[in-house]
Amino acid sequence: MNSLFIIIVSIAAFSWAYKVYARKLERIFQVNPLDAVPSKTKYDGVDYVPAKNWLVLFGHHFASIAGAGPIVGPVIACCIWGWGPALILVIFGSIFLGAVHDFGALVISVKEGGKSISSVALTVISKRAYIMFALFVWLTLILVIAVFVYLCADTFVKEPRIVLPSIGIIPLAILVGFLLYNLKVNQVLATLIGILGLVVLIILGQFFLITAVSFSGWVIILLIYCFLASILPVNILLQPRDYLCSFLLIFGLVVGLLGLFISHPVIQSPAFISFNSSEGNLWPMLFVIIACGAISGFHSLISSGTTSKQIANERDARKIGYGAMIIEAVVAVMAILVVAGGLGKACLVDKSGPVVIFSKGYNVVTKNILFGYGGVFAILLLNAFILTSLDTATRITRYLMEELFKIKHRYISAFMAVALGGWLALAKDSLNEPMWKRLWPAFGASNQLVAALALFVISCWLLSRNKSAKVTLYPAIFMLVTTVAALVYQVVTNFKNGHYSLFAISLILIVLAFIMTIDVIKVFKKKRISSK
Repeated sequence: MNSLFIIIVSIAAFSWAYKVYARKLERIFQVNPLDAVPSKTKYDGVDYVPAKNWLVLFGHHFASIAGAGPIVGPVIACCIWGWGPALILVIFGSIFLGAVHDFGALVISVKEGGKSISSVALTVISKRAYIMFALFVWLTLILVIAVFVYLCADTFVKEPRIVLPSIGIIPLAILVGFLLYNLKVNQVLATLIGILGLVVLIILGQFFLITAVSFSGWVIILLIYCFLASILPVNILLQPRDYLCSFLLIFGLVVGLLGLFISHPVIQSPAFISFNSSEGNLWPMLFVIIACGAISGFHSLISSGTTSKQIANERDARKIGYGAMIIEAVVAVMAILVVAGGLGKACLVDKSGPVVIFSKGYNVVTKNILFGYGGVFAILLLNAFILTSLDTATRITRYLMEELFKIKHRYISAFMAVALGGWLALAKDSLNEPMWKRLWPAFGASNQLVAALALFVISCWLLSRNKSAKVTLYPAIFMLVTTVAALVYQVVTNFKNGHYSLFAISLILIVLAFIMTIDVIKVFKKKRISSK
């Protein structure tokens, strides 16, 4: 099949979803441009700060939710199940699962005064559901911080050409934030200054290689950055940095699509390989391997964590909450076609890992545009995705610690978050392997469990407003059944292989899902009785 046809069909489906289905969601959630938003009613100059423009917040939100997931997950799925199932999940999953999840989490957080999705669970479900959900999310975020710090540091050591643009964008972002919020410089001019500076950093990075810093040194530097990004006013560093990074990410997406349009390769790799694989059956494991790009629980933490505290008007919720997820799905489609079309059957036997496989395919389809630098740019792109998710994850962890453990000072909660994440990033097991690698296999299922639970919270919120909850309840049930099935598979596999720590974690997650489901059923039963 020709990749150009797939691009046209995908974009048509995404356009319909944004223009038709997302507007239906706006009516169900009663989005009102005249309603007050927490960024203004709770303005504190640190966390609650209205974004200068919806595009600025879109940049922050998109860069934060994307991570490496919409590239890594689809690439792995293409290699083990075929590009067909991956493409179907990305298109339909993003429209009816992921974008609904992200949009719903954002809107209810805004309408509840900027509360996190776990705090909303306290209001609409139960205190028990809130405590378990919040604790589980907090532990998940600590793991995310550890893994992303490790991956960033490892990439800096292995590919020094991306160090200068990755680190240099921090002071550049502070400059752009100062121009926008302090000097009130025209947004277009400030943005052009930032983009020009980013281009210069990328070019200089090819000639000035920073190799003197060790892996552990980069870990410490990144943790210091995370600490600062989580405590400084959001409009000084976090928001403008993610805003600038979004242009890099969008540029990478456009170049990738343009390369596919120009070369329009015929896909040689098989659309479907096998229902069974080394990672398990296509269902449910495909839904765990492909998270970002279809649906990811991490997104609800961003929507209700940082984005809801910066949105300046409810009318922007569709553009940011639903629209950013759709753009992420386009990234996932691009990744699928770059690998399946650019490399063809070679991707099935390539054992170099999803990041390298993507960079090879990206280099092939962009060779007439980036003149052989596509592979390096692809790695820079992935690292930018990871870094933007890292700083936002640290800030959200700070919020949760303050909320859950009643810590009043953001400096203390931020320090504890980076200290725990840093310890896990550097810790070794008995085989001298990174400790996080033992825990990471459970992350995929736990992330999707967060998505299922978040959709249940959103459904209960809609129910409390006497609104139809079908658009979120059916996806919630599907994701719960799928995730529990994946966890059961992991329980059996880990027990057989003697991985008892992962066996215990997977079992605990199943129990958590069971208990929260009981509390959700009670809410629906109570609502049904009261309506009679």
